[in-house]
Amino acid sequence: MTDDNKIDVKNNFNHLITEEKNKHTVYCTKCPSKILSSTMGKHLRIEFNLPHMSQKKNCEAVECELLADYWMVPDMYMFDNIGFSKTVESGIKYLICADCEIGPIGWYDDKTKQSYVALSRVKHSEDS
Repeated sequence: MTDDNKIDVKNNFNHLITEEKNKHTVYCTKCPSKILSSTMGKHLRIEFNLPHMSQKKNCEAVECELLADYWMVPDMYMFDNIGFSKTVESGIKYLICADCEIGPIGWYDDKTKQSYVALSRVKHSEDS
């Protein structure tokens, strides 16, 4: 991926960002569960290989997707609804919807205690 492509990807999310924070409430893509209230996550560009939300059956290797746009949430108690997997590797846990368990929608770093929700794995809606 070239630097030009990274800039294009960020531009796709500009309408979701205000003052480096999530402009809208963040919801699960599968169920109506509210995950994060508006302005609680800070937009960060950090590359992380996140496993696909659906994996091929009988495939030994986990297929991943390199994503770069995340809402960084500094405290796990800032979430409305979130679930955590068991530790998968060196202090990393995956984030899932607490209600329907779809995911991973992001990851949690046990060392820094920060969570990262992928913008492309959730939906965003204005507060009602």
